[in-house]
Amino acid sequence: MWPRALSARSDAGARHLVPDAALHLTGARCGGAVRAGPGRLQSGGRHGVERSADWMDQAQGDLEHARSDLSSGFYDWACFSAQQAAEKAVKAVLHRLGLEAWGHSVADLLAELGKHHPVPFALQEVALELDKAYIASRYPDVHQSGSPRRRYTRREAERMVGYADEVVRFCAGLLPGV
Repeated sequence: MWPRALSARSDAGARHLVPDAALHLTGARCGGAVRAGPGRLQSGGRHGVERSADWMDQAQGDLEHARSDLSSGFYDWACFSAQQAAEKAVKAVLHRLGLEAWGHSVADLLAELGKHHPVPFALQEVALELDKAYIASRYPDVHQSGSPRRRYTRREAERMVGYADEVVRFCAGLLPGV
């Protein structure tokens, strides 16, 4: 039935013991950017099919999408696509290292990568700004009033696309060496 290993998980203040496999299958997160190690299910790197090239291909496609949205005036979506490009680029490197990346925070993912390879401080700073676009660029109830499409500017989108380009280029440069 379930593996013997159990993990504590907190949902809205309640503590539950659930099998490690259930955490993986349900998408529950353990607070960190990466879950790997003994008894953990892992789908990349040394323990399965290595898919870092697919992650990087998708990152580059998301960056192209961000540029297209920028030129078409969809500044909210340009910011979101930029965040997605950066997230997937960092995940590509983490997968190449044999780690499974969890979560959507570019800053957290880069912090985890920093445990294995130096990450420039400037890149960590732009990641914090990219992270702010993950939800706010898509959902009207994040803002007091108005929809995200009315709250993002060309200048902001240009900046975010530039940041994503920096992260993608950095990660693409790391892949051959890791």
